Order: sequence, then structure tokens, then C-alpha cells
Amino acid sequence: MTLLLAQISDLHLDGTDRATRRATRVMEHLRALPRPVDALLVTGDIADHGEEAEYEQAADILAAPFPVLTCPGNHDARPAYRKALLHLPPAPGPVNQVHHIAGTAILMCDSTIPGRDEGLLDPETLAWMRTTLDGLAPDTPALIAFHQPPVELHHPLPDSGRLREPDVLAALLDAHPQVVAVLTGHAHTAAASSFAGRPLIVGPAVTWTLRLPWEGDRPADREQPPGLAFHLLDDHRRLTTHFRVVPPA
Repeated sequence: MTLLLAQISDLHLDGTDRATRRATRVMEHLRALPRPVDALLVTGDIADHGEEAEYEQAADILAAPFPVLTCPGNHDARPAYRKALLHLPPAPGPVNQVHHIAGTAILMCDSTIPGRDEGLLDPETLAWMRTTLDGLAPDTPALIAFHQPPVELHHPLPDSGRLREPDVLAALLDAHPQVVAVLTGHAHTAAASSFAGRPLIVGPAVTWTLRLPWEGDRPADREQPPGLAFHLLDDHRRLTTHFRVVPPA
């Protein structure tokens, strides 16, 4: 059976009408699909200031009849994220969760460094990733999602905040062939590349889109409709990704 996942990133909910409308527009589009997705992945920067009220709003907007899986980004604050979005006791440590969806393990990992734009999979998170992957049956495919991309995207803004020490992640992937792909956010532009022999997919942002260097001097395109990605994983562990913009209702 083909697994159908949607991915969005960088909602930057801040209480403004604009951010609320854009995120609501995406969720209404997903809820109205003739074939529901098996899960929605939200790859970080859910809140803009890391405040509890922003996560309370996110919980309302992201409510759906399908699982919604999240990981934090550099704008998120772990204690408030845990308390208001995940309904867990607030704590400052990394937020890592594994979800099993239609026979696939999806690892939502915390690559944030509190107070910094760049990312790092710290020793606690890497140990959790290894233990989780080691515990999977050999025939169980896995996807890994976190916020900051581990490769250059050839734009100075996202490249200045990419994942530190990507070789450590590459070694972990080399030891775990069941990992099919890596999914990230942060760049505010949809992108596809490869990392450690796997597809690397950067999910589009909901809040605004980053103009690429050849598209002009203005870095932010705030008029482009919010984007989303659809990922199809087939029985042969082949991943196909489609990028879309969400049309007006």
C-alpha cells in the first residue's frame, strides 16, 4: 500500500491575521482532499516567538482527522512547545518522537540549538535516533525529519543556518539502510537534493517564500501562496515528491 504524507514547514504563527489565514488555508485544503493523507508532517518554526499562546493557536489550526506530526524549529521554544502543543510537561531538553504510520517509522527529531539559527543533532538526539532505528524490524522503512537542512542550498540565508556536523548524521544513515529519505524545513523554499545516498526534501514554507538569487534582489516573496509537499512511499521504498501551492478557497 502506498503511504501518502503531506509536509508543511515554517508557519511562524504570531497571532496576526495574515499568519492565521495562511495556515488555516493550508489545513482546509488538506482536510478537503478526496483521498485523505495518512499523516501531515510539520517540520519546525510552528510559532514565531515561541510563546504558549502561539502553540495554543497552532493546536487549534492543526487539528485534523489524520495524524499531525511535528518537530521544533529555531523559532520554537521547547518548554512552551511541549506544554501547549504536545500537552506534555514543559522541559528544556530535545523534543524527539517516533510515530508508526502504515508500517513506516517516522522519526520527528529536534535539531535546534536554543537561541541560534543553525542546527545540531546533539548527542542525546543522536543516541535516541540510533536506539529507535536499531529497534525497528529490518523490513520497516523509516523517514527522518528535522528542521535545518544538512546540505547547502546555494542561498546565503538558509545556508548560514544549516545543520552542523552533517558527517555524524551521514554515518548514522550509513549504518541504517532502512532510512528512505530525510525531510527538513527552515529554508522557506521547496528544494530537492540528496544526502548520504538518500533523497533530501526541503518542505515549502507556509508564511512566505524565499526568492532565489536569480529571482531578484528582494529576499522574501510574501505574495506567493503557501506551499506544501506530498510524499508517496511505495511498497518498494521508492519516494516520490510533488510540490504544490495552495490555491484560494
